[in-house]
Amino acid sequence: MTYVTGLTMFVNKYRCVAVTWQAIYVLESSKFSGGASPRRLVGTMPRQTRLGPVSGRWATLNILGERHWVHKRFHGQIAAADREAGLAH
Repeated sequence: MTYVTGLTMFVNKYRCVAVTWQAIYVLESSKFSGGASPRRLVGTMPRQTRLGPVSGRWATLNILGERHWVHKRFHGQIAAADREAGLAH
């Protein structure tokens, strides 16, 4: 019900994750963009950090000690980032 009413939008933290060959950058995004407009750097993780494996419609990831949910449309990108880091499942 909260999904329909949009009440969770004000409670959730929205993050954008940028994976480069050097590091994984976690950025804070505005709530109204749903994660699409990064505002500031929250933290970095070593490039060799495994992000997956992921499955289901909404996968749960632990990023910088916080639990986050990732929609299925991004699962391929997570798998590709792990593969490119030599962390194939």
